[in-house]
Amino acid sequence: MPSHSPAQIAVVEDDPIMGESLIQRLNLEGYDTVWWQTGRAALDGLRRERPDLVVCDIRLPDMDGEDVFREVLPDLSTSPVLFITAYGSIDQAVRLIRAGADDYLTKPFQMDEFLGRVDHLLQRRPNPGTEAASVLGQSEPMRRIEALLRRVADIDSTLLLTGESGVGKEVAARFVHQISKRAASPFIAVNCAAIPSDLLESELFGHEKGAFTGAHARHEGYAERARDGILFLDEISELTPAIQAKLLRLVQDRAFLRLGGERSVSFAARLICATNANLADLIVQGRFRRDLYFRINVIPVEIPPLRTREADIVPLLRHYVSYFTSTFGSDVRGVTTQAEAVASVHDWPGNVRELRNRAERAVALAGGPWVSACDLFPDCVQHDEPEADVRLLSAVRDDAERRHILAVLERTGGQVRKAADLLGISRTTLWEKMRRLGLQSDDRDDGVSDS
Repeated sequence: MPSHSPAQIAVVEDDPIMGESLIQRLNLEGYDTVWWQTGRAALDGLRRERPDLVVCDIRLPDMDGEDVFREVLPDLSTSPVLFITAYGSIDQAVRLIRAGADDYLTKPFQMDEFLGRVDHLLQRRPNPGTEAASVLGQSEPMRRIEALLRRVADIDSTLLLTGESGVGKEVAARFVHQISKRAASPFIAVNCAAIPSDLLESELFGHEKGAFTGAHARHEGYAERARDGILFLDEISELTPAIQAKLLRLVQDRAFLRLGGERSVSFAARLICATNANLADLIVQGRFRRDLYFRINVIPVEIPPLRTREADIVPLLRHYVSYFTSTFGSDVRGVTTQAEAVASVHDWPGNVRELRNRAERAVALAGGPWVSACDLFPDCVQHDEPEADVRLLSAVRDDAERRHILAVLERTGGQVRKAADLLGISRTTLWEKMRRLGLQSDDRDDGVSDS
């Protein structure tokens, strides 16, 4: 049963026995329901109201469920659609999934399975208070990081952001800039690894006219151009010993010398540094100054990899798809449930940067109004085999069920009876799912045989 305001579910089903059965069970589960028995009634109803979920039979007396779906797609917004189909219409169901539908069930099906699909699809509904959600992420680690960054946004102490490449260190630095008293001043981001070492000193600290061949005029470096804003130095571990020495003076004295200069220049900006390297190890290897490390490691913030922040994956995916849809002027309306499920179990070795790049490519190359799993992972999914989508959807669903059942069993100490109660299914159904998913249990307190 939903924990917030009851969801409204629209059922489009012409069979009176099937329709009555679905409506009665959904009402018992606490949902608000509306039942339309023809395609025309569904079209009229969906133009007047927007339910939280649409359950639609493909075979209707006056028109095809596919026609209903395609005609009202612009009015559905984020309302997911679950199709009910006979075995012989699976190819049509797969075509609908590619067109933007969210899931399908093949008749006959168990009511527990139906309710499980309903619950999964309704989890896509925005919860009240979404606007107040964490800016950096929905996961608990990112909420804690955001709270810390808000506390230190208006002090001058140096921040050291650490974490794997692509986790969002620059995003965190820009967030500090945006919420701080320095927001109206420059934010200067420098990738220390991207600038040749023989040019980095001049780029960071500037140079005087005549400092070297070709220096025809004074040049202001990044430290000077930051004014009273923020200077963000990414990949700080790539600095040469000479640049490290000059940076140490900048941090200690709040001043620096331009290359070839004799007059000290004041440094008024706040310094934020970032690295994906272990600076403590580099100190031992003699590659990073210990005194500089202690100067920049005043407020350390470690940003965890995306694979450990499952709660952030889907919100970030939706955000970037929406962003690139707007940027490209695309007709893409959102992300399919299948794509979100596949994204949730992907390991994301490239972290948020990989997710952003996949979303950009998916929006640019999407073949329909919804970003599919094939759009996100073209290297892993076969576009030319309709069965591939079916196998992938099944595999993702099994993986999600397996993980959730294991989590509930751990919570109940392995007691199947209690786990079944928490999952809202019968003990027999849970045993059957455990067998199918290859899960083992030594619990026999409920009298259900495992043979």
